[in-house]
This record gives sequence, C-alpha cells and structure tokens, in this order.
Amino acid sequence: MNTQERPEGLTPDQATRPGQITVSAQPGVENQRLQRRVVSVLVGGQILGGIGMGATLSLGSLLAAQLSGSNAWSGMAATMSTLGAAFAAVPLARLAQARGRRISLSAGALIAGAGAVTAITSAALGIFPLLLLGLMLLGAGSAVNLQARFAATDLSRPGSRGRDLSIVVWSTTIGAVLGPNLFGPGETVGAALGLPPLTGAFAFSVAAQLAAAAVYATGLRPDPLLTATASRVPDLEAPPPKSGLRILRSNPRARYAVAAVALSHATMVALMSMTPVHLRDHGASLTVVGLTISLHIAGMYALSPVFGWMADKAGRRPTILLGQGMLLVSLVLAGVAPDSGTAVTASLILLGLGWSASVVAGSALVAESAHVQDRPAIQGVSDLSMNAAGATGGALAGPVLAAVGYSGLGFLSIALVVTVIIWTGLQPRRPAPDLEKP
Repeated sequence: MNTQERPEGLTPDQATRPGQITVSAQPGVENQRLQRRVVSVLVGGQILGGIGMGATLSLGSLLAAQLSGSNAWSGMAATMSTLGAAFAAVPLARLAQARGRRISLSAGALIAGAGAVTAITSAALGIFPLLLLGLMLLGAGSAVNLQARFAATDLSRPGSRGRDLSIVVWSTTIGAVLGPNLFGPGETVGAALGLPPLTGAFAFSVAAQLAAAAVYATGLRPDPLLTATASRVPDLEAPPPKSGLRILRSNPRARYAVAAVALSHATMVALMSMTPVHLRDHGASLTVVGLTISLHIAGMYALSPVFGWMADKAGRRPTILLGQGMLLVSLVLAGVAPDSGTAVTASLILLGLGWSASVVAGSALVAESAHVQDRPAIQGVSDLSMNAAGATGGALAGPVLAAVGYSGLGFLSIALVVTVIIWTGLQPRRPAPDLEKP
C-alpha cells in the first residue's frame, strides 16, 4: 500500500504521517458501532443467498438426471456445487485480503448468479456439461455463505466473536427453509417467462444473488476487514500477509482449528448423505425421510447462537469437545440401532447439534489463530478444507454403506471424532497469545 493511500473506513481527520496510520480517539467504540451494522448486513445477505441456493440445488439433481438421461448422474449436482465452493474459497479469500470483504462477498454472489443463468441456458439448449459448469459456479454462493461467518469476526471483540459468528450462521436457516418452498412458485414464474421446466427456481436464484451482491456492495461501507486492518495494524511497514498454507505449517493452533472444522464436517456429511437412502431401503415414506432431514437441519442451525455464546464463555476447545461428544453419541446410535426410525432420527438431530457446536467454536478459533492481516488466508484454507472433507466424506460414504451397511458407516465414522478428541486433548492449556496486533 502506498503510504499516501488511506484504507477504506478511515476519515480524512484520521490523517497519517508518512508510514503510519492513526485511528480516532475511540476506535473501539466506533468499531463496535460499525460491527453491529456489519452483522445486520451479513444476516441480510445470508438470507438472500440462502434463498438462492436452497431454491436451486435440490432441483439440480432432477435437472441433471433429465439432461443426462440417467439417474446415475443425479448425484453430480451436489458434487459439482461442493467442488465449486471448494475452488472458490481461496480465490475469494485472497480477494478479501487484497480488496476487503465488500468486494469479495459481492463478487462471489455475482458468480453464483451467473451460475444460475448458466443452468437455465443449459436446460434450454439441452447441454448436460453446461449444467455441470453452472452448478459449479453456483457453488460460489456456498463459499460466500462460509466466508460471511468470518466477516462477522473482523471487528468483533474476543469475548463476543463466537456469538457474532453464530448469528450469521443461524441466519442461513431462514434461506434454507424458504428456498425449497419456492419450487412451485418458481415453476409458475418460469412458465410465464417461457423458461424450460425445472428452471423457474433458478430465475429466483438469479434475483436473490443479485440482491445479495447489492446488499454486500452497499452495506459493507466502510469495509470491516479493511477497517480492522487499519485500526489494529498501525505500522504500514508490518510484514506482508502470509499464505494460508504457510500459516498452517507454522501455526499449530491454526492446524488444529482447521482440522476440527473439516473433520466435523466430514463426519456430518458422511452419515447425513446416506440416511435418506438407508431409510428408503427400510420402507420409510418420503414424509418420514423429509421430516428426519428437516430435524437434522434444524439441529445444525437453530441452536448455533447458543453454541456461539458457549464458545465465548466456556472457551473454544470445551465447546468443540461438547460437539464431538454429541457426534459420538449420534454415531453410536446409528451403529447400534440402525433399524429403529426413532433412533435414526435422534441420531440425525444429535449429528446436526454436534456439527453446529464444533463448527461454530472451531471457526471462531480459526478466526483468532492468525494476525488480522493473515486471517482471510487461513479462513480460505479452512473453507477449502471443509468443502474438500465434506465431498470426500460424501463420496466414500456410498461404498462404505454398500460394503458394511448403515451400522458399519456409523461405527467407522467414529474414527474421525476420536481424532478430533485426541487432538483437542493435546492442545496446550496456556492462554492463547494476543494476535490482534502483529
């Protein structure tokens, strides 16, 4: 940065002498006022983005089967979306590091909107590979949702970081619930617009992602990450930002935090993705399957503010351990009572709750495991690892289910939980160093 440039968020009277940025006399008060507005903007963007994703990804599998001519390809919808989220994670994090959250989040939402347009075009032209490209671009919306939770921590105080992050995570529930309910209206609107069948909801997604991009672009002024960097890094000659991989290699706390989030996500995806198949094979109705998954999703998001508060008050690692304990009970239930619908439902609820506690607390730990100028890089690696672990868990769960059944899948997944529990026990007990300043 040129020494004469002023980061966004600093006013002219916070002028600088060459080589130094100063902040106002009460930066903490100003930042906390800004933080409240930032969280509100992020919640609004998350709701819109969630509607856009929820309205399309479920239909993606149906559209994939239709365009490919085979149900065997229907699973590629979720796979391509997950890969898209993974591929977008690091570039969006680098963009945030260079230009701020406002540019990064709005750009990701626009890419997702372009993915929805591409999906509609693929249906109109009958080109299956083009649909896969569209679904991959839509995955950028998921990457934005993940990055938004970290954006909520840029200006938050350590004692409220988990709470702020969890509020943004919780807001995802609204879009996730509303989105699938737009299938019917989407088809009506799509027919009126002359769109191909199964693509009406994608038109809603285009509108929702454009609206989310507008919310981020206009609402995140001044930019929270640039403001945090300016107020917490007064010396413009500070070391340049590190890459995420370099931070992982040199920072044990960051490695642990990233691994806890990724392994918890892999555990959740592995069991959850196979539960509908298992229930249908045992004669459960679609209503029962839908109710079970709905309760699981409620477990993932509904209590996230509680776990955020707990992470702030009791600590990150104790909350992660609580989450692992719930994951462990969930997997044991799935292993010992796979034929009981009640036990499977209870298992899925605990699976969602355990994921929520582990990911909220783990994400808060990721956010504070590096200096402020390095946080986007480690956060991008964390999101990449999370998506890659989820995709791997989902891909391996099918063959495991076929080989050893639902019970075996539950018992084998315990290895992931035990890994996190042991790693947590190996963490140093001393207080974490203050990384608010380099």
